Amino acid sequence: MLIGISPILGPEMLFALRSMGHGDEIALVDGNYPAQDHARRLVRADGVPLLPLLGAILEIMPIDRNVPDAIFRSALNNDPAQFDRIHHDIDTLCHAMVPDVAVRALTGADLYPRIKNAHTIVATSEPCLYANVILRKGVITPVVAA
Repeated sequence: MLIGISPILGPEMLFALRSMGHGDEIALVDGNYPAQDHARRLVRADGVPLLPLLGAILEIMPIDRNVPDAIFRSALNNDPAQFDRIHHDIDTLCHAMVPDVAVRALTGADLYPRIKNAHTIVATSEPCLYANVILRKGVITPVVAA
């Protein structure tokens, strides 16, 4: 256990987050996603739903603010105009934790190649369909002493 770090962020997850550089992406995928087959690096988060894991990561990982879009999610039936309750919950959580970064819904044709190219894929046990999120890591600006 660590002070200030959610216990759902296990050692492999913390290693993956720490190993990522600016511009690298991490994909959190639902329990139906073929993560093992698509991952360059796979972290399993068995028994963990998407939303608590997303919140724990957003607490410690900076989001890229030097690009137009840095948070992406899937959409119901791979159509950005469609959404389900999980998509509303993802959007609400991200807006609460990173209010200056919009969540962009992607078509399947845009989302799935991006997941495959992610630095790390995290396989959650999320039962909702189309419950996939991609986060692009930013930088922590150094504090300059006056």
